[in-house]
Amino acid sequence: MLKKVWAVASLLALAPAQAQVPEGPERHFVARDLFGLEVAADPQISPDGRWIAYVRRSGDIMTDRFRPSIWLIDTRSGEQRPLAAGPGAHSQPRWSPDGERLAFISTAEAERPQLFVRWMESGETARITGLPEAPSSIAWSPDGSQIAFSMFVPDQGMKLGTPPTRPEGAQWAEPLEIITAVSYRADGQGYLRPGYEQIFLVPAEGGTPQQLSFGPYNHGGPVSWMPDGRTILFSSNRSEDWEREAVNSEVYSLDLATNTIRALTEREGPDGSPAVSPDGRLIAYTGFDDRRRGYENSILYVMNADGTNRRALTESLDRSVDSPTWAANGRAIYVSYDDQGETRVARVGLDGSIRTVADGLSGASLDRPYSGGSFSVARDGTVAFTGGSATRPADVMIARGGERRQLTRLNAELLGGKTLGEVRPIETASSFDGRPVQAWLTLPPGHAEGQRHPLILEIHGGPFAAYGPHFSTDNQLYAAAGYAVLSVNPRGSTSYGAEFANLIHHAYPGNDYDDLISAVDAAIAQGVVDPEQLYVTGGSGGGVLTAWIIGKTNRFRAAAVQKPVIDWSSFALTADNPAYFSRYWFGAYPWEDPEAFWRRSPLSLVGNVQTPTLVVVGSEDYRTPVSESEQYYTALQLRDVPTALVKVPGASHGGIAARPSQSGAKAAAILAWFERYRDGTPRAAQTAAGSAPAPGGQASGSATE
Repeated sequence: MLKKVWAVASLLALAPAQAQVPEGPERHFVARDLFGLEVAADPQISPDGRWIAYVRRSGDIMTDRFRPSIWLIDTRSGEQRPLAAGPGAHSQPRWSPDGERLAFISTAEAERPQLFVRWMESGETARITGLPEAPSSIAWSPDGSQIAFSMFVPDQGMKLGTPPTRPEGAQWAEPLEIITAVSYRADGQGYLRPGYEQIFLVPAEGGTPQQLSFGPYNHGGPVSWMPDGRTILFSSNRSEDWEREAVNSEVYSLDLATNTIRALTEREGPDGSPAVSPDGRLIAYTGFDDRRRGYENSILYVMNADGTNRRALTESLDRSVDSPTWAANGRAIYVSYDDQGETRVARVGLDGSIRTVADGLSGASLDRPYSGGSFSVARDGTVAFTGGSATRPADVMIARGGERRQLTRLNAELLGGKTLGEVRPIETASSFDGRPVQAWLTLPPGHAEGQRHPLILEIHGGPFAAYGPHFSTDNQLYAAAGYAVLSVNPRGSTSYGAEFANLIHHAYPGNDYDDLISAVDAAIAQGVVDPEQLYVTGGSGGGVLTAWIIGKTNRFRAAAVQKPVIDWSSFALTADNPAYFSRYWFGAYPWEDPEAFWRRSPLSLVGNVQTPTLVVVGSEDYRTPVSESEQYYTALQLRDVPTALVKVPGASHGGIAARPSQSGAKAAAILAWFERYRDGTPRAAQTAAGSAPAPGGQASGSATE
């Protein structure tokens, strides 16, 4: 039994593939390749369709980070050149309405991000702000004379008592921190400072920013201008109890002359992403009626400019839409949506007609094969988007009139000489109710028919999210080590409709277990998986299901539970959105229905666990706090189950794979853990539903309510 908490570096040293000195060019994908990867994001096409400015994220081996820069592509020739690629981080390129200037955010001249404008004809760039906080959500005024943006404005917060006066030169402890917010910390940000997000305006040629919104509410982007330049639209939760009503935002108008804010929507549920039609008559926005369910489709709506005559356009789609963008003629709205693990762009007519204009979108995440991607539209209807495949990260592409053209090949040199794992689709029926379950199997490079490989079941988080045929560094690293990797979209996954997603409403984890095991059996039935060499891992919601699985079956030789929820009661009161999780995922607070929280907690099954289990978490995870992983690790230790705890220093929940060295080390640690049990005695046949659990475990094998 392992009695020591190992560091990532220690487990990395156990992976022999990483320690060997190569005798020639490495033909498989290895951890060092993470530093050479590049990925495209946020492609912004100029109004005339001639140019695309996009964010190019490149691995930097000396800083161990992905460095964002802005590049410019000529859509006619395909030639590209750097626009803002020097020292610092550069992001959020946005074209002026006439296409003659480009605004962006950069740290090129200061530690804090500032707003810059580039004059495209002359090539001159000027910093136009000197802000105390980082700007975001920038939006040009219709005449190009001003730029709106949002920015955090600190607040003093509550003061309690009068501290003693410190003598000059004395070295005292830091003052007390007094917290009054319901959500007082956020993943990736840590403990939050008192203050609110507000909307500002600055002249496009520089000057003093003017604050437009005030009060104890967060007024953030995206923002949209009325064509007359006198009104800005935005979304905010300004309800009386907004801190506890987590899903209740409205679309507001802000009059620039009077700073008057007026609500244009008025329902229980989130309304956001307002976009004004070119003639100013209509406003498109997204939202849904809040039914206190874990998942709802975000629907595209339009209303008159004064907020009247609201009507839905995409209710028949049964998919969640995002990023509404008006066509230049005002007759249609472009949106993105996910369908069966893939992201598409659709043109939605005002009559509710829906036509797909681009598919194969890919996002900027690299470690796991999540769906995603972004797009923009020129006046002539040309769509610029980020697209990729199972063997290539996102590049910049354009689609027009049914034709699709790839403009960048960012990883051609790095990956062109590699033999990557082939990715095959799998569809099976759930053993629970026969529902179709979609999955993708990544095979080891050089797989030959008839070969059987050890299998890693890798489970996505969310749980309302989706995997698809997208590039994944984790999967390719696992495949290069000789494993087949199974990526499954069990019930609860998005992109299959609201009914499929809500099969886990107040029932997660539950019969998603059956879907996952059915997919494993389907992979075995294809003859490419060794049924005696099964391993399981997953992060966040996938960590929940990994811990749930090994509490219900011994089929897997080893497991790696990554950033999990182990006890729903402790999670609900320590995660970074406490106003949401209990009410929407359970319908009650822990003290109101403690049995329900316990029944669905993987900790309730720890008495059954015999599988050697690695526990992995970022040391600054505020979504599934570190204490969740530590609880599970300690419980496994007390039960004498082989275990180790890996903490990724400085990593948040969402950023656990953000630094290439840590991403590679984490994958190597998991592989090293699995290798320790490759030659061990196979675990007994599963103790699935209906079998007697070990002492201290849950009495019933069913996890559904």
